[in-house]
Amino acid sequence: MLEQILTVNIFAFMLIFARVGTTLFIMPGFGGQQVNMRARLSIALAISFLVTPILSSKIPPMPSHPIVLFSMMAAEILAGAVIGTVPLILMAAFHTAGTVIAFISSMANSLIFDPIAQQQSAVVAGFLTSAATLLLFAMDLHHLFIRAIIDSYEMFAPGIPLNIGDTLYMLARHTGDSFRLGIQMAAPFLLLSFAYNIGLGILSRLAPAIPSFFVIMPVQISLALIVLAIVVPSLMLVGLTNVEQGMMKFLRP
Repeated sequence: MLEQILTVNIFAFMLIFARVGTTLFIMPGFGGQQVNMRARLSIALAISFLVTPILSSKIPPMPSHPIVLFSMMAAEILAGAVIGTVPLILMAAFHTAGTVIAFISSMANSLIFDPIAQQQSAVVAGFLTSAATLLLFAMDLHHLFIRAIIDSYEMFAPGIPLNIGDTLYMLARHTGDSFRLGIQMAAPFLLLSFAYNIGLGILSRLAPAIPSFFVIMPVQISLALIVLAIVVPSLMLVGLTNVEQGMMKFLRP
């Protein structure tokens, strides 16, 4: 009995931890430099320990050759990386929308650290991604992430190599859809910029001696902030709905 616990259960736990730990170290909200490393490791260990009795039946027998064991661990790490990258791509729609909004609102030079992109980005993009991450936990969407990890054993069965072609196509499709959604979320500001530049061109023709660019820029920033305050709830709703629908594909029907 003790030998069975030391071989089968620990093997299953380590294989599950390889996928769960990799996913949580990449997923938005759990990954990132701002999250304590020990906290992430503790959460990954706790989740792996809780789901091991449920998923142990899906784990193949422990191989006798070390090379096969290492290849299985590498496959689980790769599967976890794919599962963790998908919500990261879906959340990138907020970063795209914020970058476009900042660019057309003359706020592109105002930079702040973005917790999702893990780099300096426009302050509007940082605000949208931070607000979306906060709402992600407030709306319990992080539970959907954890459930997607567990149900991913139906899509990515342990011991079976990933279909690289289909996986890359899925990631590329999510990337394209996320970028398109980000542009759509910034559509009100594109229309505002279009109307602003038309008015600025007419004003420059009527009064060429007035430095219109410097005079009107505060008005442009003020209008952009007013429109942003109005449309932020809709942006959050659309973006987080897209995240939820994207992660639903990993769940069992």
